[in-house]
Amino acid sequence: MIAISGGGTGGHLSIAKSLGAELKNRGIGVIFIGSTNGQDRAWFENSEIFERAYFLESSGVVNKKGFSKISSLMNILKLSLKCRKIFKENGVKAVISVGGYSSAPASFASLFFFKPLFIHEQNAILGRLNDLLEPFCKKIYSPYSREKFELPTACGCVTKFTQDNTQCISDKFDYPVSDIFFEKSRIRSEVKTIIFLGGSQGASFINTLASNLAPRLVKMGYEIIHQCGEKEFEKYSEFYKNANLNVELVGFSKNLVDLISKADLCVGRSGASTLWELVANGLPAIFVPFPHAAGDHQFYNAKFLQDLNLCKIVRQNEASEDKILDLIQNFDAPSASRGLVNFSSKNGAKSIIDDILSQI
Repeated sequence: MIAISGGGTGGHLSIAKSLGAELKNRGIGVIFIGSTNGQDRAWFENSEIFERAYFLESSGVVNKKGFSKISSLMNILKLSLKCRKIFKENGVKAVISVGGYSSAPASFASLFFFKPLFIHEQNAILGRLNDLLEPFCKKIYSPYSREKFELPTACGCVTKFTQDNTQCISDKFDYPVSDIFFEKSRIRSEVKTIIFLGGSQGASFINTLASNLAPRLVKMGYEIIHQCGEKEFEKYSEFYKNANLNVELVGFSKNLVDLISKADLCVGRSGASTLWELVANGLPAIFVPFPHAAGDHQFYNAKFLQDLNLCKIVRQNEASEDKILDLIQNFDAPSASRGLVNFSSKNGAKSIIDDILSQI
């Protein structure tokens, strides 16, 4: 039995789903350990992938101060003892962390009680928890390379440091993306339809940018898909109705692949999960990274694609309507789309699980 832990957001949970499905398809038992907070329960409470799912009262530590931080740390240690019981009851042989605060109790428990810990880091910059656990884990998997204490390069490798950080071993591991994104991929020959991705929570800046550009884009003959998140759906539904604009507005969709497959160009954030799904589908993008992301990781998630001329990155403070409109009009979609289609492999989950099973 293998335990997969982590979550909080769809990016982490999509990786848990891909790796869990790969294990199940091989006839290997797998359980999930997440949190009562975030989206974990909504994703996996009645999952057909995991034999059992556990949701612990865990919460984040990074943004807390003083007594609240100490209290959260003590709670994680307490919950790690619950994880020990879960490990024993299920005969867990190894733990895979997919990141996020949900992964902390099971990750620490794996170290305290001598279970091999494998970590998937979805972003180009290690998260704080993964940075802490890195010297003690069996291996870290990432589609990005890392040099010791330096910002990542772009060769698409995973780096494992020894416990004393004196050397590293690099291998390539593709990002685990659902096969459907590859199956529905296509090379875009021109830009007719633009999708603005606000994410499941709805990025207010992207939503505002989309609504401000919509009248001009529609007048120029572009079709628009705007995924705005549930909390701002009513607001933008009313806006487009009053403006008499024919825009396909979506709050949240579990079938994101159907939306992006219709589009020829994306404007949105560069969270890891979204970025790699766009790559798999061959959809070029203009990325506006979230400026307050830890370690500026959204910028570095996309930087290697920009270095290969496969995307454009615009800092939020520079993302004026005129600049984005100019990029849309002059985007070489056919060239970028061809490059993206040839860039990623749909064997991401398979190669990671192959490697994990070879070590336990």
